[in-house]
Amino acid sequence: MQAKPEYRDRDDAEVAVLDALADRAQEGMTVFELRSHVDVDIDRLEDALAELKSDDLITVDDADDRTVIVPEDHVVGPADPDDDPGFVDEIRRRLPF
Repeated sequence: MQAKPEYRDRDDAEVAVLDALADRAQEGMTVFELRSHVDVDIDRLEDALAELKSDDLITVDDADDRTVIVPEDHVVGPADPDDDPGFVDEIRRRLPF
């Protein structure tokens, strides 16, 4: 999975964070896990997380004695846009021809 196309015009670090989180959208990732998946220094990662949080694209969950960052549902989409059937394709699939 990847961040939806409408969220890909952001800073490279922010897109990398969203893509990493999209791969683990259900369980989320800790800052340490994100740091190992996103190739940026800690300051840039911190800035990216702050910006994503302020734009309501991620949620921070403090459950189970660990802080986990999870992407909002509306941010995550298919890795390949062709995997997401369009409106017409969906109608064709549902109607018997």
